[in-house]
Amino acid sequence: MAIKLIALDMDGTLLNSEEAVSDYNRQKIAQALAKDVHVILSTGRWLNSCYPYAESLKLPSFLITCNGGEIWTVEKELKERHLLDPERVKLMWELANDLELRTWMVSTDKIWYGTGPDNFSESEWLKFGCDSYDSEKLDTVVKELSHYDDLELTNSLPTNIEVNPKGVSKASALENVCKELGFSMENVLAAGDSLNDIKMIQEAGVGVAMGNAQEAIKNVADYVTDTNNQHGVGKAIEKFVLQD
Repeated sequence: MAIKLIALDMDGTLLNSEEAVSDYNRQKIAQALAKDVHVILSTGRWLNSCYPYAESLKLPSFLITCNGGEIWTVEKELKERHLLDPERVKLMWELANDLELRTWMVSTDKIWYGTGPDNFSESEWLKFGCDSYDSEKLDTVVKELSHYDDLELTNSLPTNIEVNPKGVSKASALENVCKELGFSMENVLAAGDSLNDIKMIQEAGVGVAMGNAQEAIKNVADYVTDTNNQHGVGKAIEKFVLQD
């Protein structure tokens, strides 16, 4: 099947260690766009921290943010949003604090780093995250949260846990984008490096793991490209989209 859409994770994938898009990656993305292939960002980041990259790359269609929690157009029209229960967010925040984990929580209007509101119900919550180099503490969080069937657990690094509403993922958001554009996941090349990318990599027509990806991602991918610091995204685009 011809690739009609390229879905790119950002951190550890499109972006190098300096959080920049290399000139080579820019060139290959521009060449794909010139062939009328859609290129979208599919990221754990919220809109404000990924939109400038989309602008810089002149991406024309959609943005998937917060691990699929939201879908936006590049005109900043909200197409889809999935929210966590405020009481569940409060519970996760208290659990992480008790374990002395670093936390971040994404609401629809801000990111809360290491702190929380006086009243959780006054905000609309998109994602909860916590991190630690103590794997036992992370395992405790996973064990405690496994009792709740309304949560989707993943990570963007081996040292963190990210939580969305059940059923929300980059893959589910991508499927909806494909429906909007009139083709299927078989026409998608998806690239990523972490567990929050695994479903879209499995379900895409071409699933690409970065050379720096977690082993679980490499195991399910159709292809392992170079690392994010060696233009792995651009090389995958060249191989699967630009070569005739």
